[in-house]
Amino acid sequence: MSDAWVYILRCADGSLYTGWTVDVERRLASHRNGGGARYTRSRLPVELLASFAMDDASAARREEARIKRLTRAQKLALVGRIFSNSSTAAAELRHTGSATQIATTSSQ
Repeated sequence: MSDAWVYILRCADGSLYTGWTVDVERRLASHRNGGGARYTRSRLPVELLASFAMDDASAARREEARIKRLTRAQKLALVGRIFSNSSTAAAELRHTGSATQIATTSSQ
């Protein structure tokens, strides 16, 4: 299991939220219960689009910041590339409960 994860949520208004955590399921539950980030509290319900395994919390924070700088279209393309297997990053899909987690190898 990874030490840290970066995740992308789709909010009820269609906007995207990116964050990082050490426990995706717990953090998703927190967002869904209104205890997550201020941004998502007013945009419930939220849906997990993807989560990316990182080596550690530092790498997760860097990847979160990188993704947050992307445009909406670029974020959706990132998720789409991984699910279509046309990404240059190695991707491993794992189904855990209600979420699909994507473990990627970082090329940074």
